[in-house]
Amino acid sequence: MDKKTTGIVAYITLIGWIIAFCAGDREGAKLHLNQTLVLWIANIAGTILSFIPFIGWLLNMVLSIAVLVFWIMGLISAIKDDDKPLPLIGGIQIIK
Repeated sequence: MDKKTTGIVAYITLIGWIIAFCAGDREGAKLHLNQTLVLWIANIAGTILSFIPFIGWLLNMVLSIAVLVFWIMGLISAIKDDDKPLPLIGGIQIIK
C-alpha cells in the first residue's frame, strides 16, 4: 500500500490499523499510524473512566466527543494526503 492508502486504512478500524501497520508504508504514514494509535488509547482510557460514577461518565462523554472530532480531522488529513498533526495529540510519539 502507498502512503495515502495506509493512512486512510489506519483510521478505519483497529483491524485496519493492524493491517496498515503490517502491510502498509510504515515510514510514509508514520504520523497517521501514530495519531490513530493515540486515539485508540484515549478511547480505551475513556472506557475505563466510565466505570467511575457520574464524574467518570462526564469525562468519558467529553473524551469520546474529542476523540470523534480528532478522528474525523485525522481521516480528512489522510484523505488529502496531508501530514498535518492533530491539535493536542499530534506531538505524542508512540511509534518511532
